[in-house]
Amino acid sequence: MCEVNHDQIRNHVRNHYQKIALSVVGSNSCCGGANCCSPEGNGQPFAEEISQKMGYSLEELKNIPNGANMGLGCGNPQAIADLKEGETVLDLGSGGGFDCFLASKKVGSNGKVIGVDMTPEMISKARSLAEKNDYRNVEFRLGEIENLPVADGIVDVIISNCVINLSPNKKRVFEEAYRVLKSGGRLAISDIVLTAGLPEEFKSDMQLYSGCVSGASTIEQLYKLMEQAGFKNIIIVSKDESKEFIKEWDSERRLEEYIVSAIIRAEK
Repeated sequence: MCEVNHDQIRNHVRNHYQKIALSVVGSNSCCGGANCCSPEGNGQPFAEEISQKMGYSLEELKNIPNGANMGLGCGNPQAIADLKEGETVLDLGSGGGFDCFLASKKVGSNGKVIGVDMTPEMISKARSLAEKNDYRNVEFRLGEIENLPVADGIVDVIISNCVINLSPNKKRVFEEAYRVLKSGGRLAISDIVLTAGLPEEFKSDMQLYSGCVSGASTIEQLYKLMEQAGFKNIIIVSKDESKEFIKEWDSERRLEEYIVSAIIRAEK
């Protein structure tokens, strides 16, 4: 795919999530009353309900700032990150700060959480919530996950929730992730993977790209990219149960026949 198309994809994705950031009001709405990851935008109406299906506990959902949870994502990276007191955490594609605020409580006052997102409206929303709710160990930075605004070797754990599939240059994403991690640092990611070849009309559908479908890679492709970046102890496990909520993204196109959520773990 040429660089022009790369830019077209980034602009489309940025505009898609800009609209989401501007339309969400409160914690019981999702993209103006729709499933955010759904390419058609006609899924479940409540962010809490969606997030519970993805593996978040009700306790977690009740202990974040009102408005941070937009129902985005395809899993719960918190469940596999094993965050510890004092660690530095980086969230790739942090959106309104949902996972960052959860991580903040786990790493404590001696830890630090950095959220990176390419959508200015998401960054503004997350910063406002952090300030309003006195999250002093959380910082949000505007930037692309292919060119992280983060210094070399300072991060203990990288988390991400259904974002890497949106990147047109995943090779660069994993290289950047490897660069900013400390030696012994780890990845804990939830993302969408391909289980079957997409129909040609799906591949060219930009709504499906921003809907976490057309940009997905196979497990084999992701494994190779991560290995090339230098990662070790790579584990990628598909979650067949995720087909239940993926069905709701688009009932007509039967997306669950082509994609599934997966957990992705690796170490530097």
